[in-house]
Amino acid sequence: MDLQTLTYLFVGASFSLYLGIAFWARAGSTSDFYVAGGGVHPITNGMATAADWMSAASFISMAGLIANMGYGGGLFLMGWTGGYVMLAMLLAPYLRKFGKFTVPQFIGDRFYSKTASTVAVACLLTASITYIIGQMTGVGVAFSRFLGVSNDTGIYIGMAIVFMYAVFGGMKGITYTQVAQYIVLILAYTVPAIFISLQLTGNPIPQLGLGSSIAGTDVSLLSKLNLVVTDLGFSEYTTSLPGSTLNMFVYTVSLMIGTAGLPHVIVRFFTVPTVKDARSSAGWALVFIAILYTTAPAVAAMAKMNLHATVNTAVGLEPDAQGRLVVNQEVLKSNADFYAPEASLVYEERPDWMKRWEKTGLLKFEDKNGDGRIQYYNDATKNADVKAKADAAGWKGNELTVNADIIVLANPEIALLPNWVIALVAAGGLAAALSTAAGLLLAISSAVSHDLIKTVINPNITDKGELMAGKISMAGAIVLAGYLGLNPPGFAAGTVALAFGIAGSSLFPPILMGIFSKKMNKEGAIAGMLAGLSITLFYVFAHKGIFFVKGTEFTDLIGGPNSFFGITPEAFGAIGAMVNFIVAFLVDKVTKEPPVHIQALVESVRVPRGAKAVDGAH
Repeated sequence: MDLQTLTYLFVGASFSLYLGIAFWARAGSTSDFYVAGGGVHPITNGMATAADWMSAASFISMAGLIANMGYGGGLFLMGWTGGYVMLAMLLAPYLRKFGKFTVPQFIGDRFYSKTASTVAVACLLTASITYIIGQMTGVGVAFSRFLGVSNDTGIYIGMAIVFMYAVFGGMKGITYTQVAQYIVLILAYTVPAIFISLQLTGNPIPQLGLGSSIAGTDVSLLSKLNLVVTDLGFSEYTTSLPGSTLNMFVYTVSLMIGTAGLPHVIVRFFTVPTVKDARSSAGWALVFIAILYTTAPAVAAMAKMNLHATVNTAVGLEPDAQGRLVVNQEVLKSNADFYAPEASLVYEERPDWMKRWEKTGLLKFEDKNGDGRIQYYNDATKNADVKAKADAAGWKGNELTVNADIIVLANPEIALLPNWVIALVAAGGLAAALSTAAGLLLAISSAVSHDLIKTVINPNITDKGELMAGKISMAGAIVLAGYLGLNPPGFAAGTVALAFGIAGSSLFPPILMGIFSKKMNKEGAIAGMLAGLSITLFYVFAHKGIFFVKGTEFTDLIGGPNSFFGITPEAFGAIGAMVNFIVAFLVDKVTKEPPVHIQALVESVRVPRGAKAVDGAH
């Protein structure tokens, strides 16, 4: 069966499954809509949490980022998984014990202020809307490539699917749909990885294949990859860093605290019956997440190897009679000259996968020297020998641009895997994007209907009215998400990391202080949230050239790009969080401490029922 037909079958079957589950589990009350009635089994909730948390960024982009960045890309693995552990161990059980539906409701009640709740809603909407841009972009990429429709049409289809199962199903429908989406996305991620690992190393376990030798040789995969990329003028794959060590550290911290402050993940811990179940579901979610996250480095390295094999015949991999990539022992062991003209790919002889991805605009070829060959090397190389060899071969610069977002989706095609595997990956990419989009939309909906309308604007609204307001809010959020996907802002490329930075700088500090500081008052929490959010947005927008003063970009006013000790905008959330904490504690010191009953409430949430004070006598 041809690839297009299989893709339609796989994607159509998965969508039918999602819609069927949503109809079966549709919400009938506000409790069903917001927290699935609070009766989800821990294992089910763990799987749904994993799907909710592993967005298009995890499925589509992360391996591509690691492939491009090498060792430095590991900061995404460390930041996102480390943040999830922090959330699961440090925050989730206490938030579940507090017993509120949403993050703004927790902040409003803990800091005894509707203003605090409203500010938290603003922070939540800013982070969630920024995050959802990346999900809709992922939907557009997957649809445009695999279903043969335009990027815009793909986003419209994605909006319609999410509308049908999220608006009518609420959290109850989303939970069980996300379980199905997790199964689809994890199969779509691991099955191709097993094929490719077996193909390159003879080891069917990708995590072990990453550290193995290339099949039939004593040359390790990573050693060969290091040789390939350095001969093409790039840094060693296993040692490269994204900027300075300080930036990598701050970037990792920003992703960690951003993960711990994500409202659509936090709300999942309110869907289980007890605090014990919240802890258990957190552990199960970590297991389900680890399956993909331990596979990602292998997918990245093998995709990088296969991409070079396709473009450069000196890498040592070539198609056999059946079209599978196999090792050419002689080429692999020789010191091939990567800058010899015959070592590059003739453009007219490029494989079908390149032709298909060129149509999306995410893979581009520019014949700078007019020789009709695809020459792929680092324009910015500082290695004089590499530069001299490239110039002597008549090269005028790198001629191939590969968007990092296509690495996972294109990897099975590059490796010449069966069509059914490629179709499965298409379904998995869409499942990852749609599952997180649904969770974010519910967080946005609940913030508007429950935390603004119910708590601030109309406290006397009925459950039926609130449920309707929630559905209308979600429908509006879907329209807004679609618009932003169709018309992304200028900084859309880094939206996922920026969303984590915004959540980390604005929501994480008041949640942490709300649980562990009895003395933190409402004035401190409000001032901290506003300060953390404001400075992070300023830094992001200034460095993206969005604000201008008399024709001068703010980047010039604050000393040039990444001027704050070389920290990139995507990593600045950790600095914003530091400002949040400092401002909160300074304001707290000059204002009244919280009422006694609030301090007692914090103590009751943090200390287990029946626990005795430690007095040194026992």
